[in-house]
Amino acid sequence: MFVNTKQRSTKSEIMDDLNLEGELLRDTLDQLARINYWLGGYRPTIDALKKMIQTLPLDQQITIVDLGCGGGDMLRVVADFGRKNHRDFKLIGIDANDFTVNYARQLSLKYPEISYFSHNIFSDEFAALNYDIAMFNLVLHHFNDDEIIQLLAATSSKARVGVIVNDLHRSALAYYLFQLVCLVISNPMARYDGLTSILRGFKKQDLIQYSKILNLENYVVKWKWAFRYLWTIE
Repeated sequence: MFVNTKQRSTKSEIMDDLNLEGELLRDTLDQLARINYWLGGYRPTIDALKKMIQTLPLDQQITIVDLGCGGGDMLRVVADFGRKNHRDFKLIGIDANDFTVNYARQLSLKYPEISYFSHNIFSDEFAALNYDIAMFNLVLHHFNDDEIIQLLAATSSKARVGVIVNDLHRSALAYYLFQLVCLVISNPMARYDGLTSILRGFKKQDLIQYSKILNLENYVVKWKWAFRYLWTIE
């Protein structure tokens, strides 16, 4: 049966349940991190970050917030990049699921530059945070169009340096290729959420349209492997 990718799917992912906890969620976070690593999913964010901070002094502390951080794998990659390049990063992970935040803390014990908070990203607690760069890594597709506009309006106006969005290309080819990847994934939640997330992803015109609604002037949308869009706002 041919999959229709003309419009963004409104189907929920299992992970959208903010009260979810336990071994299945922990294993799913691990599986998704491994898939992201295999497919080179961290590279677009690191490349964008490298460009965004290239003119900033080496002795300047840079505060980076990762919204919907999950198990914190992206923040640990950013921390390693910062250490390698002698950058003073203050890294903040935000996720609304308490279990996920606690698991991210366990995995990040060797990274004192990372702190995690269990906040809803529409909350006053998150609104009170100050940061230089906001990152959305494989999280924006969890929201509907109105929520995306609200989130980007808030973060793009507050981030002192910029915003980095790394998210999925809504593509039939990506969907069918991930079905092949599912043959080696034993976790049913990772399989279901992975396929659903592709259908909730974006086409380039979606991101351009959001940018127009937000009246953004300095933004770039680029396709990246594997079936990602990198949307940067400076």
